[in-house]
Amino acid sequence: MPGPHPKPAHLRQRTNKKAGIATLEAPAPETVEIPPIPNPDGREWHALTVDAWQKAWSSPMSTQWLETDADALGRLAILWDQFYKEPKAVTMAEIRLQEQRFGFSPLDRSRLQWEIRRAAEPSKAPAAPKKPANDPRRMLMAVK
Repeated sequence: MPGPHPKPAHLRQRTNKKAGIATLEAPAPETVEIPPIPNPDGREWHALTVDAWQKAWSSPMSTQWLETDADALGRLAILWDQFYKEPKAVTMAEIRLQEQRFGFSPLDRSRLQWEIRRAAEPSKAPAAPKKPANDPRRMLMAVK
């Protein structure tokens, strides 16, 4: 055949694979330690802020956070609190930017090269096809 020879199999690999991808698993509920929200000014936290803090630290992403990330997450909690007490677009924009750093949305996790392992769903065996009562193949016969 005319043309160049095909590449060897070891050179025909995809080059756009993500090299440092991490697969995250949700921590077991009994092992989750939710740190207190940093509260330097003694504020009274909005109930939704406390809920968001607990969800964040119970999420699979929390397994990737370091102790040094707690300060930045504390600043994010202050932003959540400000937004829940007095919603403003500028606060929401800053929350969106800060949440990206910690992988709060699927796109953010993709940028951070994090995948979340989904719980295995029970597989259902395919049901056997039902034969119709009036099977048209019954009238077929072998011809000699």
